[in-house]
Amino acid sequence: MVKNKLVLSAMAVLATLSLAACGNKKSSASSSSAEAGASVKLLDNYNNPAKANAAANNGTLKIAEANSSPFQGITDPALASNAEDSDVFAPGGEGVLFNQDKNYKIINGGLANLSLNRKNNTATVTVRPNAKWSNGMKVTARDVEYPYEVIGNKATTSQQFSADFNDIKGMAAYHAGKAKTISGFTYPKGQSGNVVVIHFNHLTPSMKFNGNSFMWGYVEPYEYIKNVPIAKLAASKQIRKDPIFTGPYKLNKVVEGESTTWVPNPDLYGKQPQIKHISINVVSPNNIDKAIQSKKYDYVSGGLQGTDYKQLKSLKNYHIVGSPALNYDYFGFNLGHFDTKTGENVMDPKAKMANKNLRKAMLYALNLDQVTKKFGYGMSWRANTLLPPVFTNYYNAQEKGYPLNIKKANQLLDQAGFKKKGQYRTLPNGKPLKINFGAMTGTSVQMAEYQDFLQQWHKIGLDVQFAGGKPMEMNSFYAALQAPSQNKIDVWSGAWSVSSEPTPTQIYGKEATFNMGHFVSAENTKLLNEMNGNKAWNNSYRTKVFKQWQTYMNQQAAVGPESFGYAWSPVNQRVKGYSVSPADNNFWSNLALTSKNIQ
Repeated sequence: MVKNKLVLSAMAVLATLSLAACGNKKSSASSSSAEAGASVKLLDNYNNPAKANAAANNGTLKIAEANSSPFQGITDPALASNAEDSDVFAPGGEGVLFNQDKNYKIINGGLANLSLNRKNNTATVTVRPNAKWSNGMKVTARDVEYPYEVIGNKATTSQQFSADFNDIKGMAAYHAGKAKTISGFTYPKGQSGNVVVIHFNHLTPSMKFNGNSFMWGYVEPYEYIKNVPIAKLAASKQIRKDPIFTGPYKLNKVVEGESTTWVPNPDLYGKQPQIKHISINVVSPNNIDKAIQSKKYDYVSGGLQGTDYKQLKSLKNYHIVGSPALNYDYFGFNLGHFDTKTGENVMDPKAKMANKNLRKAMLYALNLDQVTKKFGYGMSWRANTLLPPVFTNYYNAQEKGYPLNIKKANQLLDQAGFKKKGQYRTLPNGKPLKINFGAMTGTSVQMAEYQDFLQQWHKIGLDVQFAGGKPMEMNSFYAALQAPSQNKIDVWSGAWSVSSEPTPTQIYGKEATFNMGHFVSAENTKLLNEMNGNKAWNNSYRTKVFKQWQTYMNQQAAVGPESFGYAWSPVNQRVKGYSVSPADNNFWSNLALTSKNIQ
């Protein structure tokens, strides 16, 4: 049930997890917990015993990006909003700052090191002295600070801002347009130096992990893009046509929406990559199985589903590698709008989907256990909360979520006054109720899933139809949902690639532009804040709050959990060094080839 996902770039995407379509995500993981609903167990690496050789490495590693739409082509993590862009530009490293251990805790040794000082409420970022961009420019302290300006600027097209960034001194004033700079950044060695000190109102326990929502995990090439207005940055040639990177590879060529090719970056500070050429091509989900069976690609970066596993699991010369995904599918409901003047989401009590009983009834009407079993083939299972179970400490396994219960769904609608009038129910005031369902174009299997959803909703007397009469192309789908105000889509099926640190402020916070359903409540804000309050340095307390939040969100049914699953890929046996362990900080440099041709 994997769909095209929106990606939270603040998670500090690392190439190590390009397989998961979004990279570096998670806090404390346990495969036993994460795979509780899975009927298949996978290894997170392919231990190829064969030796790599220079002739083979002089060839091309061929990667498929399974996607039904062209990628947008935004190379800047601060401006990108979907996982597909992250995938196709992953060999460039995306300017990731910090290395991490197996639990995504920040460790020394990356592009920069991090030091937290709770007494002074500061975070010191020290860039390694030999760090360079792929055009030879030095990575500077200003490069660490500038993405905060891009994200927080009033004119930005970035979707990454959330209220958590306001914990940085001066960010609130900058974000409101009352200051030209962010006062909380200081430079002990000057802006061209390699040290930045970030001054916070308070530090949080989440800051120990990559992907936290209080600090940005990437650098931005300030000198290269400083003359481009932030409002026009996403469309600039510096981002679209001639981007520069800090990772193992530099971009050789991009065919808009279709493919990227890469060659080693000679200015890389660390371990040089072994493979001399990489190509990443978008392949339709309808053609991906045949492409792998025909040995056109070494592995697939994101987008595979359970039906693909059925077709590819027994394929000779390929090994299935995967890990519990740091993403989930969900149902969203349109409950209001985003006020561009105040920078806050606003709930509309008169919104079509404002009635909680209506939303709960729609979720109870779905037979997600059957759907995931029929189409998932062990790769996906019904979700019970809005937090993937890979977050072992925080996942609430006691929550039931929304298992099929048609009787309860009908009772909820009856109690709320949605009465049957002929085939369908009406609004409590007697007027017709037509609900527009937003879905993305995809495979025949995804279409079958959507039809099942519609069928189930019709069973409880709800007139639910595709928004616009049919599933929408991915970019059009998200363009509609990300508009500050929209009435085209009332309920939708989407997917999140979530951060390696599980605080969900960026998705469900009051000021989050990714909060596309515009759900806001005092209790939600309170729980989100408590996840990183002073008491939360006690992990038992923090765990309690996370579990309370999951229970609360299920009670509100503003967003409904749909499915969890694996991120996986078939990996050709000529590939050596392939691992999706979060502790593999040199994914691209560790890859090698043992033969010239795909076997």
